[in-house]
Amino acid sequence: MTDPSSHVFPRSIAAPPPRAVKGEGVWITDADGKRYIDASGGAAVSCLGHSEPRVIAAIKRQIDDLPFAHTGFFTSQPAEDLADLLTAAAPGDLDHVYFVSGGSEAVETALKMARQYFLEVGQPQRHKFIARNQSYHGNTLGALAVGGNAWRREPYAPLLIDTDHIPECNLYRGPAQGESPEAYGQRVADALDAKTRELGPETVCAFVAETVVGATAGVLPPAPGYFQRIREICDRHGVLLILDEVMSGMGRTGTLFACEQDGVAPDLIAVAKGLGAGYQPIGAVLVSDRMYQAFAQGSGVFQHGHTYMGHPTACAAALAVQRVIRDDHLLDNVNARGRDLMDGLRARLGQNPHLGDIRGRGLFVGVELVADRDTKTPFDPALKLNARIKRRAMANGLICYPGGGSADGRAGDHVLLAPPFIVTADDVATIVDRLGRSIDEALEEIGA
Repeated sequence: MTDPSSHVFPRSIAAPPPRAVKGEGVWITDADGKRYIDASGGAAVSCLGHSEPRVIAAIKRQIDDLPFAHTGFFTSQPAEDLADLLTAAAPGDLDHVYFVSGGSEAVETALKMARQYFLEVGQPQRHKFIARNQSYHGNTLGALAVGGNAWRREPYAPLLIDTDHIPECNLYRGPAQGESPEAYGQRVADALDAKTRELGPETVCAFVAETVVGATAGVLPPAPGYFQRIREICDRHGVLLILDEVMSGMGRTGTLFACEQDGVAPDLIAVAKGLGAGYQPIGAVLVSDRMYQAFAQGSGVFQHGHTYMGHPTACAAALAVQRVIRDDHLLDNVNARGRDLMDGLRARLGQNPHLGDIRGRGLFVGVELVADRDTKTPFDPALKLNARIKRRAMANGLICYPGGGSADGRAGDHVLLAPPFIVTADDVATIVDRLGRSIDEALEEIGA
């Protein structure tokens, strides 16, 4: 029941959440004094944990100097320095950065940038986007349209632009009997070639994909060679490649950009969440120099914008976050603790007859649960197993990110884990224990 004293419009009116009052390291404390270990960084946001003093100090300094200046009139030093840091580490010729306030804005910006690019180079007929089933790219209308999350799309379907979708790359559910991961990756990548030819290559603007699929499917790393094949197909047809690393990027998978591990460089890449670690709202689109030069030598203007883009305080926060990650060598910890997390989950859940799959990269891990392990049959969605796991986890002092529809958009239950990069081996053991207990309790609830 909604708190009658609150005027906040909560995400869930039927079940408003507890009130958080304190964050410290990997822990959040609510108004009743209960402590929760943050095993998902909220929604894979809080990569540095809570109340990192160096980031807070950087925010305070920037507020003292210049809280805000509109990008229609000024740039700022934090924006310039953050762009330098990101482009120096980015793959390929991603040499320019457009700052926004979050992930949905970043994807929306990338879509519009791709469309205007083809206007700039004299190919106005290219306006179609291809994306994948079982994907999520944001809640603004353009981002929602390219996304393949059926539940999120359904209420707004009449408002969405027409987009085309191809099958996702799912190493747990997709390969045929005896098919190698490499062969499977090539096969599902070739669906992009077929769809592009079907639509007419001269009409296709861009292909949009999460490098590692996040919330909709419960962390799906690509098959070996998949994105290299995707890059070849895009180049063959003159189609732009947009990678969405809003959730998987900025070190979450063990490298600053997730696509580094796949040996590809996109034309545009969207980042957010781990960029600012939740200390300020920020997202960004990294843009290839080839695209940037088309704008520079053409109209000279990107016909787009948001009030808070390039926000100096947000950029100062993100710059401090990225410097802490670099200076403290936290990506080493991401990889080491990621191995601990995978090993711990396999030991704790491996014999559970309802464990379907444990998968991930770095500190980005998904656990998929099934009614039948041999056939991979998901639970009846009416049982709402993922929601039960979340309730049990909160009761057990664990913040995790369960979701549904991971099998086909309607059925399928998973839990996404994305703990802060500062997590210790002891913290990982606590996460594994509390998640295992929560899953056991939720399965008992439904009589499994």
